[in-house]
Amino acid sequence: MKKRISALVICAGIAMQAYAGDLEQERELRIAASIGDVKTITSLLDRGVDVNSANSIGKTPLMLAIESDSLEATAALLSRGADVNATTEAGCTALTFAAENGHNALSAYLLERGADLTTRTRAGWDAMTIAARYGLTDMVEQFLYKGANPNLGDRDGRTALMHAAEKGHAETIELLLKFEADLEKRDKQGSTALIIAADKGHGEATELLLQRGANINADDFDGATALIWAVGQGNLDTAELLLRYGADIDHQDRDGVTALMEAASVRSVELIKLLLENGANQAIRNRKGHTAMDIAKRKRNRKVITLLSDAVSTR
Repeated sequence: MKKRISALVICAGIAMQAYAGDLEQERELRIAASIGDVKTITSLLDRGVDVNSANSIGKTPLMLAIESDSLEATAALLSRGADVNATTEAGCTALTFAAENGHNALSAYLLERGADLTTRTRAGWDAMTIAARYGLTDMVEQFLYKGANPNLGDRDGRTALMHAAEKGHAETIELLLKFEADLEKRDKQGSTALIIAADKGHGEATELLLQRGANINADDFDGATALIWAVGQGNLDTAELLLRYGADIDHQDRDGVTALMEAASVRSVELIKLLLENGANQAIRNRKGHTAMDIAKRKRNRKVITLLSDAVSTR
């Protein structure tokens, strides 16, 4: 639960603001909604309180009812005219709140009542992106069957598939691919879902993407492949997986850096061993004219220097 709460900064705002407002009865309505108090909600609405009265950041009673996972309060508010597509200042809606909090039944109910799947938060996240990021596969499936586009990017160009890959949600990835999510779509850095998964060291997600046909040697706008990213982040198991699937071990990025150079830079004996055992060429030079050995010497890593020297002497 803590992870979800930390991510709610997109929509939640300052906690005390949830009940800020001009009229006491409007504050009472929001409080009642936040605790699922249908009796008080009904009483206040009968007295003419605005069902859509929002606080200072635009949170409505309906959004607060969604956050509290109260189907009864949600139904009561919608039956009295609550705007299902109202947005906060951050662009959040009742549906994005349902996704953030993992409330499947409420997201389904909101869709039945006309919730707009295309509305995005200030970060460019629609409800499906949020659900995919949290690995809420059942909810993602709801949205896909209702026509959500799996290939829309957020303000960084990242799709639902990329967000699922970043968090390692293999089941969600599989579902998105079933609905024709684009394996090779790139974000604004040129990264594919495979590069993102490898960077984060998510082996299961990486292998699934490879099995589904992801280009193992796709490179980002800096020329770095999934293997270079995995090695640069010290992700030994993921690097081994990529090599097993045939990753180009000597690919150079725009600066001429190879996976072996990255391994020397991060001072990883295990990665150096892995790459040498798989035939990495340590004679390659980067754009500055440096080899992996030069980098190891600059890092003063005796173990890596010895490994590289021994590899040369045994050839």
